[in-house]
Amino acid sequence: MSIRLAIIGAGIMGSDHARIFSGDLPGASVQVVCDASGERARAVAEACGAADVSTDPLETIARGDVDAVLVASPDETHAPLSLAAIRAGKPVLCEKPLSQSGRECLDVIEAEVARGRQFVQLGFMRRFDPSYTEMKAALSDGTLGRAIMMHNFHRNVEAPANFTGQMAITNSAPHEFDVARFVLGADYTAISVFQPGAVDGAQTGAPVFMVLETDRGQLVNIEINNNAAYGYDVRGELIGEKGSVFLNAPIHLRYNIALTAAERYAPDWRPRFAEAYRLQNRAFLHFVRTGSFPAIAAHAWDGYCAARVAEAGVEALATGARVDIAVAERPALYQRS
Repeated sequence: MSIRLAIIGAGIMGSDHARIFSGDLPGASVQVVCDASGERARAVAEACGAADVSTDPLETIARGDVDAVLVASPDETHAPLSLAAIRAGKPVLCEKPLSQSGRECLDVIEAEVARGRQFVQLGFMRRFDPSYTEMKAALSDGTLGRAIMMHNFHRNVEAPANFTGQMAITNSAPHEFDVARFVLGADYTAISVFQPGAVDGAQTGAPVFMVLETDRGQLVNIEINNNAAYGYDVRGELIGEKGSVFLNAPIHLRYNIALTAAERYAPDWRPRFAEAYRLQNRAFLHFVRTGSFPAIAAHAWDGYCAARVAEAGVEALATGARVDIAVAERPALYQRS
């Protein structure tokens, strides 16, 4: 039988997920699209062939004709709606962040532990991106030897209005926090945050530069620049004892025009990570169908770890000090073999 999905949030991410589930992945159908705007919900529902629309997310999650839930509503709703899905006994693919509050993430974790199983797959889709997959494999198979450092940068064309340096840490950087932790198989112990003196730190989209220390003695640096102007650009390099490996983005065209050779950047993240989203969503359907949590997917504990790093990063930005990262004891439910 086809898995009947509810899409909660009909913005950019929700509409993209609806398209992937309805058009790219067999064995799934979008049953209902829910959004605070009924007009927006209807537009997405018509595009993906959904049977119904709603403006009430809790009612949508509780529906008997919904088998699983995709949460792509505003950040502050992610944890409450994930909790509602857990109470309803329905798997949920939740866009990042699970919450910007470590305490709220723990509420979700405690709910799963009480049920004795995982329900929440978190949308850190870079874990499924082929370039990060190969980078991790180069470390796991011994090609690079022991990992020493990882360099990352994340650049956007232009920051939205009122997007602060603090938001660069809490909203943009969690993807880097998670994927570096995933690739290295390590946890963070401390973070330092810097801003260039030549830039007004209070300006919209002010860049930040972070240095994180891991429990395996590695260093991870992350640059977030949401006003890079030239395009969407994510890069990374993993340094090992025997060499290094760079991420390569999929580039389909190279232009040779007017004595210039050029490759064009995408305006946002969707072209760069299109395959990662498709693979992530396929893994979620397998999870719903079998009850077996995907081996590489991010779970609620991973969301909590990213939130704790962000909280420590905000403190480091405000104080100018190196901040230790403390986490709760990891429940057995989230131990990977």
